[in-house]
Amino acid sequence: MQDEHEISGSKGSANFVWRCTNCKKEHSASFLPSAPKSKSTAPLPYSSSSQFSSFVTLDCRGLEFTEFHLRRGKWVCEGEDSGKAFQIDWDELAQEGEERWDDYDEDKGETVGVSELKSKVERA
Repeated sequence: MQDEHEISGSKGSANFVWRCTNCKKEHSASFLPSAPKSKSTAPLPYSSSSQFSSFVTLDCRGLEFTEFHLRRGKWVCEGEDSGKAFQIDWDELAQEGEERWDDYDEDKGETVGVSELKSKVERA
């Protein structure tokens, strides 16, 4: 994550800085590497498992994230075997009432899709 904002009264910065209009305190969150001393942005591999995979760690100061919406924004996905890139615009699909994405991988001659997305937020 490239966007960094200065934290008032500090030499530090964070990816997200928010000032509460009621208490006037400043709160922040920063993305941490997925593994110690790792700066990897490698994609998560395909999994048909019902197990959750950790894909983001946040250092939160004065705030707590309680939900994460997977079906927002734009994604770039890669065909598991072909490596072909696919663009997914979840906001556009939501306007059409879709909760899944499907396409055709011409390189492999197979249908591809993303569905049944679930997320949970846990303390690290």
